[in-house]
Amino acid sequence: MSSTDVLLPPALISRFPPALAAFLAHLPGLALVAFLAGVLPGLAGWAAALLIGLVAAGLAVAWRLPIWWRYINLAFVPLLWLGLQAEFDAGWFLAGFLLLALTSLGAVVTRVPLYLSSPEAAAVLAARIPQGGSLCDLGCGLGGPLARISRLRPDVTLAGVEAAPLNWLVARLRLTGRAQIRLGSLWDTDLSGHDVVYVYLSPAPMKRLWDKARAEMKPGSLFVSNSFPVPGVSFDEELELHDRSKARLLFRRM
Repeated sequence: MSSTDVLLPPALISRFPPALAAFLAHLPGLALVAFLAGVLPGLAGWAAALLIGLVAAGLAVAWRLPIWWRYINLAFVPLLWLGLQAEFDAGWFLAGFLLLALTSLGAVVTRVPLYLSSPEAAAVLAARIPQGGSLCDLGCGLGGPLARISRLRPDVTLAGVEAAPLNWLVARLRLTGRAQIRLGSLWDTDLSGHDVVYVYLSPAPMKRLWDKARAEMKPGSLFVSNSFPVPGVSFDEELELHDRSKARLLFRRM
């Protein structure tokens, strides 16, 4: 058993929202700094902040969090310390909180954070849509995959649904005239009219989503999940992507 498994095993961490896992990754560093402060009274604030960041980033790697969380964990406390030293106006912190609320705080409840699909994933999806067919991206985020697919496959119909208001607005403006982007819940989205349904969510909703897809998707249509399987369900194909996040696409013909 490794030291990271003693703290919290990756299999358990995978059940948490990434934002909560990232928060938990800071706690051992805080405890270490508190201990060292008693041994090394001269431990400087910047050194303590950097140590917390290094520990948090290391745990993000050990817990297999998405790659961007490693950088966020590394930088968060040091940047917070720098901000406090610079005595920034409190309004900047309020603005940052509002930005977070508009883009990501729903993930604490839904356990579906903002994951960004790679161009490689979009290219594979574009090749799997039948001629003149349609694709729906459930949780389309900022609209990156849909934008790329619209360039590669102008013959297809594209749709996306996004629950975070700011993400939806960015995707809506980005894809005006090229895709129908709806603000709302994926659970209220009818899947029956689409040839391909694509999701990049988290482990938490996959079982419920699979039940919805099986009930609504038409025979012969394609269900594609980026990285996250459905418990107890076998997929027809798994394709490893050579992108930065080392993602894989899971395909299941309905």
